[in-house]
Amino acid sequence: MDITSFDAGINEPELIEFTQHLVRTHTLEEVGRGERAVAEFLLAKIREWDWAVELFDAGGRPNIVVTLTGGGGPGPTLAFEGHMDVVTEGDPDQWTVDPFGGEIRDGKLYGRGSADMKSGVAAMLYGARALQLSGPFPGRIRLLLLADEEGMMTGAKAAVAQGFVQDVDGVICCEPEGDEVCPTSKGAIRLRVDFTGVMSHGAMPWQGRNTLPAIARVLLGLEELEERLIEEVGSRTSLGSPSITPTVIQAGAADQMNTIPGTSSLFLDVRTVAGVDHETVLKRIGECVDTAARERGIGSSVTVIDDRPWVETGSDTLLVTALIDAHEVVNGVRPVLGAVPGTTDGTILTHYGNVPSVVYGPGGKWIAHMADEYVEVNDLKRYALTYAVAAHRFLHEGSRT
Repeated sequence: MDITSFDAGINEPELIEFTQHLVRTHTLEEVGRGERAVAEFLLAKIREWDWAVELFDAGGRPNIVVTLTGGGGPGPTLAFEGHMDVVTEGDPDQWTVDPFGGEIRDGKLYGRGSADMKSGVAAMLYGARALQLSGPFPGRIRLLLLADEEGMMTGAKAAVAQGFVQDVDGVICCEPEGDEVCPTSKGAIRLRVDFTGVMSHGAMPWQGRNTLPAIARVLLGLEELEERLIEEVGSRTSLGSPSITPTVIQAGAADQMNTIPGTSSLFLDVRTVAGVDHETVLKRIGECVDTAARERGIGSSVTVIDDRPWVETGSDTLLVTALIDAHEVVNGVRPVLGAVPGTTDGTILTHYGNVPSVVYGPGGKWIAHMADEYVEVNDLKRYALTYAVAAHRFLHEGSRT
């Protein structure tokens, strides 16, 4: 396949500068504006290219949808998805560079969100532009620039609820996966467990009902439950094993060490793989909590904060094969067929929107959320080019079916 026309449509110096600006623009909710500043910057480029744009709100946070009609006749709709928010930079002293400086050093562009996933956002925009400049194409391209992926994925949920993926035939989520094409993703359940006992003086513990021993019982029970889950489903080669991880415990206060806590809370991060039924897992966890509470004579409740099922897209579907072929055309090697260890907006779009998804984007698979996060500068054009080639193949082959 001749990719010269796509290559010519990507202004690499401009793409690099564009990505640097994205990294330098804070998109942390605690900054006060969330994604709004970066959304305004993206909209300026979108309007410069005269693209049709729609805006929608999700929890007070902005989301952008762009639709490009190819002018080459009827065909499928391919979406590219990226999120505009980032996680906190953490302790700045752990960084050797300015977390929001967008500095380039030794061929790497550093900064929070450089890999996760402002480089992916930049590459998908410039890849779509390259496809458009190469001439007519069948079908349509849709770009989803969403908010709150690092939180509750309200942008993706709203995109489904408001019908923005109803006519989409496949979506490429441009998250960093280190050159792996990932058609499967782990599921995730976030839970809050609350125990209610009776507060009392530490010198007279029999007067109260201490909730902390119940948490200890639950932690041991969950460890056993995790082992049973692993035995039942085995270790998936691409996704690893299911896990039940306690992440937060809240009880008592350090300045009141002589007081028996009457309430306590435990937060859990559950990760699942194909073969794990979420309803069954939730039932087992509930039973574990209930048993521990009854043994101590206290109350309990389990609240599901979020439930994101595992998702799979067949490796032989056009969405996946088009991306695999495009990677090989651009890079000269077949990509590794991998899996996402966490969840992405693609999880929401696939499970709730019934849209096949695959995850593939610039940046290392494990660099996200770490200090000195970076993306290889050469990845920017390489991925933009791959996106253009994959879209061309998907839309042309899809239009013939």
